[in-house]
Amino acid sequence: MMSIQKVRDYLEPLGIADRIREFEDSSATVELAAQAVGVEGARIAKSLSFKVEDHPILVVAAGDAKIDNPRYKAQFHTKAKMLTFEEAHTLIGHDVGGVCPFALSEDVKVYLDISLRRFETVFPAAGNDHSAIELTCGELEQYASNFVQWVDVCKAWQEA
Repeated sequence: MMSIQKVRDYLEPLGIADRIREFEDSSATVELAAQAVGVEGARIAKSLSFKVEDHPILVVAAGDAKIDNPRYKAQFHTKAKMLTFEEAHTLIGHDVGGVCPFALSEDVKVYLDISLRRFETVFPAAGNDHSAIELTCGELEQYASNFVQWVDVCKAWQEA
């Protein structure tokens, strides 16, 4: 099943599937997504996939935030090791560019980085590299699959 359809099916019972926006142009990177949506790049909620003790996790962060290795290690007790393209496809179930915190299998834990909290609404992808959905941080927390907690594992955004 196409990933965006999977996300649509996941969001349908929550009553927000109609908020998914699809684009002609690619939204695979923060820059492209920001252009497609028409907002500053920082408001793109990028989903970064890592492995912690052989389990996949997602850290959803603001578009201008970068993983801070010491903070990440303090939070997850391991080095930040991003998944490969193949691992993301297999373990997360979405391809790179469309990775999002929705419609995930149970073993994928989702963490939201506080870098998102400075915005009224943010734009995570919706399952493919031509999509986005606008959500408040509260909605993102509510609707994300397997949400665990808010974390503070990024740098480079506070200055913005």
